[in-house]
Amino acid sequence: MFGPFSPSPLRQSGLLWKIPWRLSKTRKANQRKRLKLVDNVIETVRASGVQCNALTKALELPKEHEMPAKDKYTIFSRNSRGYRKGIHKVPKWTRITHRVNPPGF
Repeated sequence: MFGPFSPSPLRQSGLLWKIPWRLSKTRKANQRKRLKLVDNVIETVRASGVQCNALTKALELPKEHEMPAKDKYTIFSRNSRGYRKGIHKVPKWTRITHRVNPPGF
């Protein structure tokens, strides 16, 4: 029980945090909903007449319906094979915008 051979969560079940290889249908739907909500907020702020640099940058981003599926669910990663990885493998992927990728990827 104690000592160098004590069981740990990593030893008992493999990886402690298991990340699925691909996004499920519900996680994809939640991602689309999240993108639409952000688009709605940007449009509301634009309609209010406020002018700021953050709004100017946000208006340059593509809207959810303009983005291909590849950009909605994957992100550029120079270390991954094929230079793309699932967006759910990025830390804090629900809080950070990942709408723009390098040209050609």
